[in-house]
Amino acid sequence: MMPADPPLVVTIRAGLDLSYYASAPTPIILLIKPRLDRWQHIEKEQLSCEPQVPMEEYEDEHGNIVQRFVLPIGQTTVRHDMFVAVPAVPENHGAVDGVIPIAELPAKLLRYTLPSRYCDSDKLLDFAFQQFGQVAHGLERVQAICDWVHQNIEYRWGAGSPHTSASEIIKQRFGVCRDFAHTAIALCRTFNLPARYVTGYVPDVGYLDPGTPMDFHAYFQVFLGGRWQTFDARFNVPRIGRIRIACGLDAVDGAFSTLYGAANLVRFEVWGYQVDPDEVNLGDPVDLSKRLCGTRALRFPKGQQSAATTSGLVETQP
Repeated sequence: MMPADPPLVVTIRAGLDLSYYASAPTPIILLIKPRLDRWQHIEKEQLSCEPQVPMEEYEDEHGNIVQRFVLPIGQTTVRHDMFVAVPAVPENHGAVDGVIPIAELPAKLLRYTLPSRYCDSDKLLDFAFQQFGQVAHGLERVQAICDWVHQNIEYRWGAGSPHTSASEIIKQRFGVCRDFAHTAIALCRTFNLPARYVTGYVPDVGYLDPGTPMDFHAYFQVFLGGRWQTFDARFNVPRIGRIRIACGLDAVDGAFSTLYGAANLVRFEVWGYQVDPDEVNLGDPVDLSKRLCGTRALRFPKGQQSAATTSGLVETQP
């Protein structure tokens, strides 16, 4: 029996402000709007483009919401600001085990068991079975993979490359968040576990602010117990309040922008933090002094604290 979905009681303000300079008209697709998901709900949002250009929105084959348009010559600025409701529980809340045999797996999920450009699982079969072959299949094996990647791959800011696959990351033993995700995905796929790459916002809800600039984050999901479940080999700790933007086979499907021509990214700012929706409005300047997150305790706006405490969702602190 599937566990009930938790109530969406935490409000996250998330968004971005980016600018490109194009020397010629340049087609572009953006993946910046959150997916439709039972664990997140867009309460309100604003999307603007300066100069204004015709923009097509569609859903791709992975269920991602895509913005497609052409950058005119010169500088183009896109700003997206939104309030998203999320649960007050960690993402492993209600986790269930259970591996579906390949013969019974829904056909649309089979592609997530196969090698892809950056998740070259076919090159890792021997390594995977040596490292994880004795671990129980399912949740325990996935967690063992996360533990190994977290402990054996060094995170190096700025070390990312569009040419490095999972097998190469295991050899060089360092990378960025996308490399952690690719490596864990590839290792899961060696055991025929459907695994997909995910990008999104990870605010510091119930988590101590690390003091680094906000950015998009890459992690992954595995199909277990009849549903997609979230894992993160980079942090290896269940988080509260992730906002999923895109998913796919690997980073090719999850890139926040794809350009078909020459254009330079000249500005890129990302924000994602818990707010009191009665005190902050869309379009306001980003002001981290008004955030409720960044501490190990989960906090609610004063008007919600009694209801949250009564419901037993969390303990609050002033």
